[in-house]
Amino acid sequence: MKVEDLLSQAGEWLKGTGPESDIVISSRVRLARNLRRFPFLTVASASVRSEVEKFVRVRLENGKLPRKLVYWGLDDLSNVERTLLVERHLISREHAQAEGDRGVAVGPDESISIMVNEEDHLRLQVIRSGLQLDEAYDEIDRMDTALEGTLNFAYSPRFGYLTACPTNVGTGLRISVMMHLPAAVLSKQMDKVLQSLQRLNYTVRGFYGEGTSPLGDFYQVSNQITLGKSERDIIAEMKKVIPEILKFERSWRHQLLSSEPKRLEDRVWRAYGVLKHARRITSEEATELLSALRLGVYLNLVTGIPHKLINELFIFTQPGHLQKVERRSLEPDERDTVRAEYIRRKLEGV
Repeated sequence: MKVEDLLSQAGEWLKGTGPESDIVISSRVRLARNLRRFPFLTVASASVRSEVEKFVRVRLENGKLPRKLVYWGLDDLSNVERTLLVERHLISREHAQAEGDRGVAVGPDESISIMVNEEDHLRLQVIRSGLQLDEAYDEIDRMDTALEGTLNFAYSPRFGYLTACPTNVGTGLRISVMMHLPAAVLSKQMDKVLQSLQRLNYTVRGFYGEGTSPLGDFYQVSNQITLGKSERDIIAEMKKVIPEILKFERSWRHQLLSSEPKRLEDRVWRAYGVLKHARRITSEEATELLSALRLGVYLNLVTGIPHKLINELFIFTQPGHLQKVERRSLEPDERDTVRAEYIRRKLEGV
């Protein structure tokens, strides 16, 4: 399997088939793990990093694991291919831009990926469409158990799993739910939501996670505390918080429909009009317009556009995907032209 083969499928988290998928794009569960026999990467030499990568790679490719994985060494990939993996949420931006021996193992359906030599020796993650935290955790727990038997993770009876960043010590668990919250933004309620989440020790990040700003009204809500709580406790707490956000977002959507229908319709149809006719469009503008159109589709203001198509356009219009689809390198201005043409072509068929 090659990176370009990913273009033939939407990926697990883009399917739009999971529970609460009108608002919840995806559920992600991530585990940070380190090997007992090697120093943390923050103090490891290049030769140690190389040894870690080789040691782990063999076990990911040939080990008796619950899922079959395809392994890619990131130095063997082009910049465009690494960018595509970031856009697919299979690796982090930091992992793509780092130096030294490192890689990623990916399940064929993209629901699971394991980064090697990112911040920790291993970063396991499972992504599911919609709100499926328990299902995502069950899958990652099976993989974690299988790997622990052969890799011997660094663990302290007092502190739990040891990680390069102290905030991950304990379970090493980070869970995040990516949500589309346009009504909260339009109703000017998003600041209240963010403040409430902060008081509950949750952090909110943008479309591509840590260090990124919200774009297209997409927000990732993640836990901050991993020490002193079990994995199930962390998930149970998140499962209490997310439904409250969903309830308010749906309420604000209906309020906008009843109190300002023309304003809402104008926003949606203007976005649709630009997307169908623009000759140049930036990645940021496309994301913002697609966000408005997605809201209109789910509120039935615009009909005939499949939900899956809208989700896919968010990703296939990103720089890495566009260049892979075109099979050539594109300068930024040229990408804007190709992006507009790609969106027009996809929307013409519906």
